[in-house]
This record gives sequence, C-alpha cells and structure tokens, in this order.
Amino acid sequence: MAVFAVDGPVGRATRKMATSSWFRKVGPKVVPRLDRSLHKLTGGRVIVSRFLVPSMVLTTTGRKSGLPRESPLACVPDEQGGWWVVGSNFGQTAHPAWTGNLLAEPKAEVSYGARSTPVDAHLLTDDEKATVWPTLTAVWPAYDDYVESSGRNIRVFHLVPI
Repeated sequence: MAVFAVDGPVGRATRKMATSSWFRKVGPKVVPRLDRSLHKLTGGRVIVSRFLVPSMVLTTTGRKSGLPRESPLACVPDEQGGWWVVGSNFGQTAHPAWTGNLLAEPKAEVSYGARSTPVDAHLLTDDEKATVWPTLTAVWPAYDDYVESSGRNIRVFHLVPI
C-alpha cells in the first residue's frame, strides 16, 4: 500500500505534481520506462510507483502486433484477489494503449510484487465505475483531476484471476 497518506502533506504535494501540465507531458515518457526497468532488474520486487500507490505490471497482448506489452500501472486490489486499474494515462486526451489491448484480448497477466497471475479483464460499465470510483480515488485522488484534464470517459477494468 501507499507509504504515506494521500491526504497528508507529502500526498498533497505529490498530487499537485502529478496533475501539473509539465508532469502530464513528461510523466508518461519517464515513469513507465523507469518502472519497467526496475521491475525487470529486481524480479518484480521494485516499482517506483509502489512507493506512492499499490502498483503492478500488466502484460497484455498487443492488438496490432500480437506481442506481449508490459505496462506498469497503479492498481487497487480487491478483496477477492483481483485488481481494479484505471486508464487515466496521466490525464492525456487519448486512452492508453493497454486499454485497447484489453478490449481486443481480455486475457492478460499481472505481476504484483514477485507473483504473476493470469487474469481476465472486464471493462466496467458507467454504473459499475460509479460504484467503485470512491474506492479508486481514495487511493489516488488525482484520478478526478485526470478525468477533468483528459475530457474523456476514462476506462476502468476489473482484473479477475483465472
């Protein structure tokens, strides 16, 4: 889980940085690469994002290439051993590629900590998303900012272990 409370002073400062226009430009290029590299080097034990929020590496099948695609993501574990993931894309106007990959092929793999789990992805309806949204924003309040800055209906998936 998070090392500090997102509503504390460090959490507020992190949210301010994460929702700034400069970070929305730089973050998508830097954070995933750094997380992927550290994840590989440490056998899944380290992802920088995990110091802020629960995080995973999601491996999808590229909808065009058919190749495995790794995406480090913030996540919210559920009580049944699955995860919710939000296609916020740092508040960018386009949906992240991994969401399109899951729509084309919902079978994927989650690396959470040092454990890998095959999953089936379910795109939440607007009603389902409204039900879980307070839980998601309790973990990362910046999701509300990302909805506003992106101007799109952000996709949320429930990843269920197979």
